[in-house]
Amino acid sequence: MSLKTVLILLGLALATIFALVCVLLTRERTPRTCQHLPPEQEDVEDDQSLVFADLTAEEMSQVVRYLQGHLGVPLVEASRAKPSDNCIASVDVQVPAKAEVLRFLDGGGARPPREALAVLYFGNQPEPNITEYVVGPLPAPAYHRDMTVHKYGGKVPYHRRPVTSREYTDINALIHRELKKAPQFLTACCESDGTNLVTLTTAPRGFKSGDRVTWFVLFHNVAGTGYYLSPVGLEVLVDHGDLHVSRWQLRQVFYNGRYFTSTGDLEQEFVAGAVEVVRLQQPRADAVLGSMKPRSPPGSPGPLQFEPHGPRYSVRNNRVTFQGWSIAFGMNPNTGPRLFDIRYRGERIVYELSLQEALALYGSNCPGGMSTRYLDGSFGMGRFAYELVQGLDCPYTATYVDRHYLAESDTPKTNQKSLCIFEHDSALPLRRHFSDSQSFYYGGLRKNTLVIRTISTLINYDYIWDFMFHANGAVEVRVHATGYISSSFFHGRGTDYGNRVGPHTLGTMHLHHIHYKVDLDVDGQLNSLETQDMEYEFVKDPWSRQNTIERPYLRRKRLEREDEAAFPLNGPMPRYLSFVSHNPNKWEHPRSYRIQIISFAGKHLPTNSSMERSISWGRYQLAVTQRKEKEPTSTSVYNQNDPWTPTVTFADFINNETITNKDLVAWVTVGFLHVPHAEDIPNTVTVGNGVGFFLRPYNYFNEDPSVDSSDSVYFSSEQDVGACGANPLACLSSATTCAPHLPSFHFGGFLNL
Repeated sequence: MSLKTVLILLGLALATIFALVCVLLTRERTPRTCQHLPPEQEDVEDDQSLVFADLTAEEMSQVVRYLQGHLGVPLVEASRAKPSDNCIASVDVQVPAKAEVLRFLDGGGARPPREALAVLYFGNQPEPNITEYVVGPLPAPAYHRDMTVHKYGGKVPYHRRPVTSREYTDINALIHRELKKAPQFLTACCESDGTNLVTLTTAPRGFKSGDRVTWFVLFHNVAGTGYYLSPVGLEVLVDHGDLHVSRWQLRQVFYNGRYFTSTGDLEQEFVAGAVEVVRLQQPRADAVLGSMKPRSPPGSPGPLQFEPHGPRYSVRNNRVTFQGWSIAFGMNPNTGPRLFDIRYRGERIVYELSLQEALALYGSNCPGGMSTRYLDGSFGMGRFAYELVQGLDCPYTATYVDRHYLAESDTPKTNQKSLCIFEHDSALPLRRHFSDSQSFYYGGLRKNTLVIRTISTLINYDYIWDFMFHANGAVEVRVHATGYISSSFFHGRGTDYGNRVGPHTLGTMHLHHIHYKVDLDVDGQLNSLETQDMEYEFVKDPWSRQNTIERPYLRRKRLEREDEAAFPLNGPMPRYLSFVSHNPNKWEHPRSYRIQIISFAGKHLPTNSSMERSISWGRYQLAVTQRKEKEPTSTSVYNQNDPWTPTVTFADFINNETITNKDLVAWVTVGFLHVPHAEDIPNTVTVGNGVGFFLRPYNYFNEDPSVDSSDSVYFSSEQDVGACGANPLACLSSATTCAPHLPSFHFGGFLNL
């Protein structure tokens, strides 16, 4: 064999070895798919939480079939029903009385019968009315009980019913018929024949009980954008109170600061040259104010949160468990998210934590804006919680849960993936300390939080509802507002009521006030209310008696009556306010949970307003009352359309009863004033627009319970901090040498509209 041949073979061998090494190195760098491990099992009976569970689609259908066969009156499918018809408006679960539930959960009693609450509109009766029935037992209904008088103290008048989609359709048809009476005006003002204009409702609807007269604001409609930012200056007042649609009338017209009796009157004055017209062009999709289409090409992906060994929480039926936490979750179609039986380390802390209402109250120099006081529960904060977008609304790998509802239809609908659950790494220590004196060590714990989230889209606004559960036993409740602002046509002294944000667009000032019910059971049902705050006392220093010290001291007080525990909105409130048990902790302090409110609320409606009692919960940033089954909610969906004679008046809950050693409820109001500005275009951002409250353990434990967390980190100067056994953070490089398996992106949220 020649030298040349040997060299060639040697070169080929070296090339082969090099190629094999490259393949091995490449394989080593390609991460394996993460292997999911089952989460730690919590000591909770899975099916007990079903006592709170939302109705299944099949249960809703069973209730509808039962009502159709047992009421003895004709029922029209709600999506087709006229005001003069009878229809099933909604069906939801009827949560059993608390005493029954606790006998079942804690006392070994029988499971309460499963029941539904059905709301019916009876328009085809001598005395039209709204009736609420309890129907049960499910899944095979055999009885129904009229609960209306028992629940509300009397019949509910028919005019208080929320406006249905069919009613809006008929109103829009009336408006567009009337617009045809002003063709020359529409061409001049809006480059329109009326077909490219859309309406936005206002509420409430009039000025006295029985009214059903609504201002509708008209906007240019551009597909794929938020029309809310393109008002044309035209608003119409529609009387739709009659049971017969043919008798509905357009009562008044507003344009650019002037009022007219009809569209025909407006047309006549325009032709006569007596109307000052602002000539608007039909907005282009690429230049309209409300476009959210990206203006830059996609960049590289941002950070992605993933779980190397799968979720550390567990979701079964309607219960989620996570590192000592156990929560039953659900969704009311009107009022939105509701949680029950919240326990930490096996002890119930909260029996019920639920959203009650969201108020949006506007100012403007246009009639639609100045008369708007939306009570979003009447529109449906749960019903309009649509599918969440994975990777943006919630982490990509979150657990997504479908919710069913039945409203304005005889057939249940499903909002797929409309609630998400995930563990969130906040990139902030829950606690930490670096010791640089005496001994050198570091100790800390990441702030990992369980989050339950849903998002409601109420016409233009999107509310992000978060319920968070921390490793130290604290519960955090938070809401962020985003979406589009609502606007008025800019004219006259419009800037007295907001900021100009477009050529003819006034961003109208408004407030968002949100109300929650918090039924705390701290170390048992019976609690009292204690406040603590600081004062200064001036004392001589005890070691020389020659100097004065301003010494802070703690002032403690037990509040004994409901009137003492009703704290006005934006008024002074003790910095520490706690639900206390009669049982002490190891250090002889009452076991307690503190309520800490984070809010920047606007001013409440003046109490001499004719509609103030309908939102009287907004008088108080916090009110604590005795819990009563006859006071399950702070408001009613019927308050929106008759705020002058409210169906539920929260102020009546506060009647100076004792709150010492009683089953108590905290009613919490949070909110903020929003004065729209240029940066709200095209959308309001969540930054700075978040409010909420905490429920924090206060002497409830003997020490911070998070010390038992397996995520804790501690190492000293004497240890090898790079050793996995000494420092869990050193294990991450090997524990996370895998790639998350991300399912293909899917979104079906447009299919159910």
